[in-house]
Amino acid sequence: MIKALFEQLSLFRQPAAPPTQAPKQRHLLLGTQIVAYTLKQAPRRRLTMTIDERGLTVGAPLRITVSEVEAFLKSHAVWVHKKLAEYTGSHARRHIAVRDGVCLPLLGAEISVRVVPGANRIRWQDAELWLEARADADCDALARRALQRRAMIVFGERLDMYANALGRPAPALGLSNARTRWGSCSARSGIRLNWRLIHLPLPLIDYVVAHELAHLVEMNHSPRFWAVVESIYPDWQDARRELKARAADIPII
Repeated sequence: MIKALFEQLSLFRQPAAPPTQAPKQRHLLLGTQIVAYTLKQAPRRRLTMTIDERGLTVGAPLRITVSEVEAFLKSHAVWVHKKLAEYTGSHARRHIAVRDGVCLPLLGAEISVRVVPGANRIRWQDAELWLEARADADCDALARRALQRRAMIVFGERLDMYANALGRPAPALGLSNARTRWGSCSARSGIRLNWRLIHLPLPLIDYVVAHELAHLVEMNHSPRFWAVVESIYPDWQDARRELKARAADIPII
């Protein structure tokens, strides 16, 4: 079944992507509308479609022709139009333009943003995030920087706690900006967590931390893997359901 990437953020670890040809931007008349799409060709077996903030992306095998790709798109024209419309509406509702007085979710609560003149510095004061911004500053970027710094602190603390519960040293921690998953784990490079988790309540962050740490023991999603998760985070099933439900409400900054 074809799914738009925005419908669910997957926690499954993906294998390293094979070499690909440079993405190609193309346009196609679908019904009465011209639709832009990005064509990505790589060693794969079948055609796929995804829709996210970048628009429509088609994944195709290396040897397939453009005419075959476009015949595939035409056969799914109704789905493409429907999902593009759904995503456009969802994206508009979730996008937050950072300005003085706007509220942002942080750890399941809300913080207020204050924007004042300054030299592009950020500081936290009680339940407020202060952006000391130049006249030409990108306040969205300043807010992301502040949230990412807070994420590294919070995620690091939770990683230490759950690694200790697992009886293992805490692995290296990095942040990701992934569009399709909450986290990833590598025995070589450590754990990467999606910085946008900082918007969510702490128990949901804990679940993702426990999930990724469990991959240090079982690099799969077998019953043994879930037993490891449960050993350090017993309420993982409830947290997983809540995480899936809340994914569509995370703001886009």
